Amino acid sequence: MKLISRFSFLMIALFIFGACSTSTQEEDNWIYLFDGTSTDGWRAYNGESLPAQWEIVDGALTFDTEKRLEKDMQGGKDIIYAAEEFENFELYLEWKLPAGGNSGVFYHLKENEPGGPPAIAPEYQLLDDLQWEEINNAKLQEWQKTGADYAMYEPDLNQKIAKPAGEWNTTRIIFTPDKVEHWLNGKKIVSFVPWSEDWHERKANSKWRDAPLYGSFRSGYIGLQDHDSPLWFKNIKIKKL
Repeated sequence: MKLISRFSFLMIALFIFGACSTSTQEEDNWIYLFDGTSTDGWRAYNGESLPAQWEIVDGALTFDTEKRLEKDMQGGKDIIYAAEEFENFELYLEWKLPAGGNSGVFYHLKENEPGGPPAIAPEYQLLDDLQWEEINNAKLQEWQKTGADYAMYEPDLNQKIAKPAGEWNTTRIIFTPDKVEHWLNGKKIVSFVPWSEDWHERKANSKWRDAPLYGSFRSGYIGLQDHDSPLWFKNIKIKKL
């Protein structure tokens, strides 16, 4: 009985140790792009420093529209994590928008290319789905709303749960040559194969038909879009695949 008891205890201890080691190893694989304390690695797209509008407030990376450098500024202060380019990855971040807010997350983004970020990099769309149309007196299509691969793939409305303005959402983007996945608040809402026949057909029939570089790069920067809206991001981390 004592031998069995000791053996059982040993097996339980080994199981717990293995589980803890696996958990620690998985956590070590994440690279924090923004941890709430520093903007190291971030700068303006095609720039040398972080625009004044982007700052850390209460542990969140925010964009302050009150700090315009020009009175009539409309967007154009996109930022990138310039410390490293990424190819295949899992990206995680948390975000929230104000009423009528608009932004996006770019990946495989390159600089000094014609057309700017939207005409170069795929975009995980961020939007206040619940109020944007009413506030702007305009109608949007699903490929323009939160979670979409902007102008390419619509989110699955049976899985999509977008939080109201002012509440935190979670986003995951998984990219490999075999499959791309967009997740929103724990639900997979978009899945497609990059550079497939379907992908090329969609591009040829979308607003990117005259943007030859769109989606063509296999690696690049992670970027955050300024669409002239207050923004809040936190816990931005990436894992190479």
